[in-house]
Amino acid sequence: MDFLGIGPAELRQGLILYIVLVASLSIHEWAHAFTADRLGDDTPRLQGRVTLNPVAHMDLLGTVIFPLVCIFILGGSFFFGWGKPVMVNHANFKHKKRDDIITTLAGPFSNLVLALLSAAVGGLVYRADPNTLELFRLLIGLNVALAVFNMIPLPPLDGSRVMRHAVGMSEETFINLSRWSFLILMVGINLPPIRAALGIAIQVCSYPFFVIYSALI
Repeated sequence: MDFLGIGPAELRQGLILYIVLVASLSIHEWAHAFTADRLGDDTPRLQGRVTLNPVAHMDLLGTVIFPLVCIFILGGSFFFGWGKPVMVNHANFKHKKRDDIITTLAGPFSNLVLALLSAAVGGLVYRADPNTLELFRLLIGLNVALAVFNMIPLPPLDGSRVMRHAVGMSEETFINLSRWSFLILMVGINLPPIRAALGIAIQVCSYPFFVIYSALI
């Protein structure tokens, strides 16, 4: 029996992709919250974000509606999603610039750690069950893609905050850029040259993790 014209195999693959996405986004946002909390800002803890419970990090549009539409309606031809942003009060940091950068980079770094763990564990698990190949390749690829994509220097992505500190951008300029950045991002990632460049960057960054995975098989 098909659901929305989707067969059982496609439904299973779509649900696996969605679960992996939600888990990866949740750990990404938890890493932001945990790091900010450790560096002296209790705002994420007060808002219940220092938790691995996915519900705390899910955004209705970015974690539920948009990804499910991409997977089951658009057939995966376009795939995009995001978690609920972690609110941080930079005034609580002892070293504002340094701690903001560390907190910002904690998200993409957590995805790279997940990719590394997936490569190491997946390679060993494959020996017992080769059917896990698809799952662990997805875990590696998706987490590297999240890390790379989030380093694009446009708000609200993590790379924008690093870029802001790197060039000494004022708060006013950053806010003005934020008003148009999402539209710029949506248009940009649909341009073939930019999509190709992103694809190459993801492939290059994924390569070491797949080498580890293959070496352990």
